[in-house]
Amino acid sequence: MLTVTAVMNKMSVCAKKVLRSKFSMFSSLRHDDLKEMLDSNKDSLKLEAMKRIVAMIARGKNASDLFPAVVKNVACKNIEVKKLVYVYLVRYAEEQQDLALLSISTFQRGLKDPNQLIRASALRVLSSIRVTIIVPIMMLAIKEAASDMSPYVRKTAAHAIPKLYSLDPEQKDQLIEVIEKLLADKTTLVAGSVVMAFEEVCPERIDLIHKNYRKLCNLLIDVEEWGQVVIINMLTRYARTQFLNPNINVSKDCQKLLSMKPYVMDPDHRLLLRNTKPLLQSRNAAVVMAVAQLYFHLAPKAEVGVIAKALVRLLRSHRFTQFTYLFSHLYVSQGMFEPYLKSFYIRSTDPTQIKVLKLEVLTNLANETNISTILREFQTYIKSMDKDFVAATIQAIGRCATNIGEVRDTCLNGLVQLLSNRDELVVAESVVVIKKLLQMQPEKHSDIIKHMAKLTDNIQVPMARASILWLIGEYCEHVPKIAPDVLRKMAKSFTNEEDIVKLQIINLAAKLYLTNSKQTKLLTQYVLNLAKYDQNYDIRDRARFIRQLIVPTEKSGALSKYAKKLFLALKPAPVLESPFKDRDHFQLGSLSHLLNAKAGGYQELPDWPEAAPDPLRAQRGGEGVCACSGNSNIQRHRGPLGSPGAPKDGGEQGFEQSSEEEERKHERKSKPRKSDSESESDEEEESESESSQSESEDSESEAEVKKKKKVMIHRKRNRYRKKPYGAIAPSSALKNYELLHRITGEGLSVEYCFSRQPFSPDGNMVAVQMQFTNNATSDTKNLHMEDVKLQSGMRVKEFPEIELLPAGETATAVMGIDFCDSTQAANFQLCTHTRKFFVSIQPPVGELMRPVFLTENEFKKEQGRLTLDVKCRNEHAIVQRVTTAANLSRVPCGSDKECRFAGKTVTSGSLVLVTVATKEEGAAQLTVNCEKMVIGTMLVKDILLALTQ
Repeated sequence: MLTVTAVMNKMSVCAKKVLRSKFSMFSSLRHDDLKEMLDSNKDSLKLEAMKRIVAMIARGKNASDLFPAVVKNVACKNIEVKKLVYVYLVRYAEEQQDLALLSISTFQRGLKDPNQLIRASALRVLSSIRVTIIVPIMMLAIKEAASDMSPYVRKTAAHAIPKLYSLDPEQKDQLIEVIEKLLADKTTLVAGSVVMAFEEVCPERIDLIHKNYRKLCNLLIDVEEWGQVVIINMLTRYARTQFLNPNINVSKDCQKLLSMKPYVMDPDHRLLLRNTKPLLQSRNAAVVMAVAQLYFHLAPKAEVGVIAKALVRLLRSHRFTQFTYLFSHLYVSQGMFEPYLKSFYIRSTDPTQIKVLKLEVLTNLANETNISTILREFQTYIKSMDKDFVAATIQAIGRCATNIGEVRDTCLNGLVQLLSNRDELVVAESVVVIKKLLQMQPEKHSDIIKHMAKLTDNIQVPMARASILWLIGEYCEHVPKIAPDVLRKMAKSFTNEEDIVKLQIINLAAKLYLTNSKQTKLLTQYVLNLAKYDQNYDIRDRARFIRQLIVPTEKSGALSKYAKKLFLALKPAPVLESPFKDRDHFQLGSLSHLLNAKAGGYQELPDWPEAAPDPLRAQRGGEGVCACSGNSNIQRHRGPLGSPGAPKDGGEQGFEQSSEEEERKHERKSKPRKSDSESESDEEEESESESSQSESEDSESEAEVKKKKKVMIHRKRNRYRKKPYGAIAPSSALKNYELLHRITGEGLSVEYCFSRQPFSPDGNMVAVQMQFTNNATSDTKNLHMEDVKLQSGMRVKEFPEIELLPAGETATAVMGIDFCDSTQAANFQLCTHTRKFFVSIQPPVGELMRPVFLTENEFKKEQGRLTLDVKCRNEHAIVQRVTTAANLSRVPCGSDKECRFAGKTVTSGSLVLVTVATKEEGAAQLTVNCEKMVIGTMLVKDILLALTQ
């Protein structure tokens, strides 16, 4: 007989079937309507139908039965309909391969469509058809798309490369050629996608990255967020194979013994760190984590602290993001998070997993200065209703007590107070932690052991009872009167105890038998007899083993000599360790690091090389410092722009160096050589002067000799300081700016100019030449810089300290400033041995550039690509004013009515092109093409301002 509930269940099942049949009929009717709309001649109906279909796909509904009706519209002339058709085909091309192949000729025609979106969509659909027979067609389409004028199509080609590689791995060699071509692309839209294709197809071909390394570093700030993540991860592994470990510490004595020069970080290594640092402010948590892992694995330890604030900011994001990135807080150095201690305080709304991780971080941050604050915070957590969280808090208190001996007694007293808590789990966890802490100083805490012995009647949690029994048995000599009584109580309830408690009762009986056999001999035999017939074989085996070991028999006649060594041996105190330790063998921020197990697709982070691979480093071009020797290692390029010998990014620097070298050779050739007789006479004069000096020194007193040596040392230092870094006398065309007036500087006056020469220590800095004049009556000493205040991203290379500037003399020094392509001032203090002067250097926009040499055809080609075009008309002759206002080079031009100038910004390498076209009646038109709108507009204003001066 059916019950009422069964009848209701059957009715509900029937109702469900009816509803399903009605819904399927309704959906089929709806699909019929959509098919009719797709077959109509009106583009508006087709567009409405495609919108509905795409909306269905977005909601996760199946629309595969509409494939024949949709694919017929792939040749529709309406662009909006065609876009949606391609979106649908990308989704179902792999499922409906036969029907998709029928329209492959249409896709090929779409690859030549004037609209870039159609071309990209056609390539996307074509690469989604997983049929090996069309592999040649796909390869040809990818090669053509890689040369497309639209960066969006080239980006789609990069996305199609891994699809084709997974379909036919034999095409790898041809795909590598396409990847190499796309890696040379200067568009930020393509960079992330092609690096992803590189990682999927040929991550071992690290030679493809050499010549594009600096370009990727410079483009990184402008790449899309997910492309930034891919590029940063790739560059992390690249840097681990191409640069030396910056944290290698070799003492000066060892360097002398091994004839080693001090380690200097490779400038390309520094370039990577400098260009990724601004991304710590990204709104994308994945980008921030990628930069954090890069700094953690590549940066010197002194610089890793910059990631702390960014990682703390991630704690305000979604709970899943918090859980993921809190693991990184546990992994990196904890000292950097100490200023942000309160950010790790636990909120009542946090899930248990987040609470436990924050507890781990707080425990790691605990030290002598903040432990009192952390313990007060832990006290509030113990009142929580979440039992697992309370247990974790008690364990955290135990770890704090283990790590910081000064608060061990305080933590013990607090845990003892928890023994009177009404919650058994709190008491049990406290007992377990107290047991571990007492092992460190048992003789000082016999009262606590006595107090815990009294709790055996009340505590019912097996682990807690077992911990108390172990403590009493281990330190029975400290409580000789209480221990036998505890054994008596435990013997009564032996049969009702849990297995873990029974084992500790047996151990307690054995230890008391060895130390106090008069009172516990019979109790021990009683417990061993009960254990002999226990259901658990572990307990039976333990009882037999102990009986043979401690109880005398006719054969042994006495206690075994090993019994006391075995049971009463001193046991080392346990080490309370975090359950999240030993994760340092996985890369920070990876899934494997989160799971503490190697996940599929995980790539091991390479080890640092023992020696810097200079040949590979040289392929990156430009100027740098050899990481293994600390010497300057300048690579010069003499080929035309874009040739294999020229650097892909920052190529103008190589040309500047080559031009400088040619000038030096020309100077050496133009100088008249001395005759052999003149050189011999010079050498004889030098030798005679040296001998005369030595004879005079012998005749003079030692004090006078020391005084003369000091004067000579000061003269040599000042002589070399007047022109450091190859300083030159500034051209008369360059404008001098006053940095410090002689009245304000109390006799010291300082002027500076932008020398427009490469700053050799760092090519991304502007060289500022400073001239110091001491107009005072006394000498100026220890002239140097302090308290440099810069905007975000700016850097300064200070000039060497001038130890002595005598009265009435002048000294010259060169400093470098990275203005980050902005006209923000660099503020600092100019200090002497008695005074400090606040000064600032603000650059004109024209000094933020450096010349680049282009041919006329290259100039026109680049001019067409640039986005900004600022035009201005003026009646004056402005050709001669352009080079005065900006550090640009003249471009050869076949027309007499046009003058062209080219340059790049020092920091980002953004191209700046200036054209001066002469009109009728002496009028001129000024045109500035620049990737950065602000720089282009300001440059026009500065050039026009130069006309009025």
